Amino acid sequence: MSRRTERVASLIRDVVADAIPRMNDPRIEPFTSITRVEVSPDLSIARLNVSVLAESAARRNLSVEALRGAAGRLRTLLREHLYARQIPRLEFHLDESLRRGFQVVQAIERAMGSQRPPADESPGDRASADGEPPAAERLGPRPDDRAQEER
Repeated sequence: MSRRTERVASLIRDVVADAIPRMNDPRIEPFTSITRVEVSPDLSIARLNVSVLAESAARRNLSVEALRGAAGRLRTLLREHLYARQIPRLEFHLDESLRRGFQVVQAIERAMGSQRPPADESPGDRASADGEPPAAERLGPRPDDRAQEER
């Protein structure tokens, strides 16, 4: 993207992200955010990726549909902030990457759950069970501690 399209994309993201919580549409979930904005080189189209924190896919899709329905009002709002001959057409797309990322993290945590030490055992207890001192003691004093000792 050119410098100008990056600035326009940033402005669109800021204005739309600020407007979403103030919209009085019950279909839009409270935790709806703009994750990415891509603007075409001729500034005619802005593709907005939207992340919606909702339990069901139906609620996420409903939020995106509501934003698509409000695109005209959002373009009018953009006209107040974006000084251009043509205001980009807003296209909203559901971004599932954050949700998929959370699912991957949860799967990893479940897989590693059986490998974790009991909750009542502290890291210091494990170090002494090995017969070795904790890592902080093995490393010795920090460099800034030595400088203070020399003063």
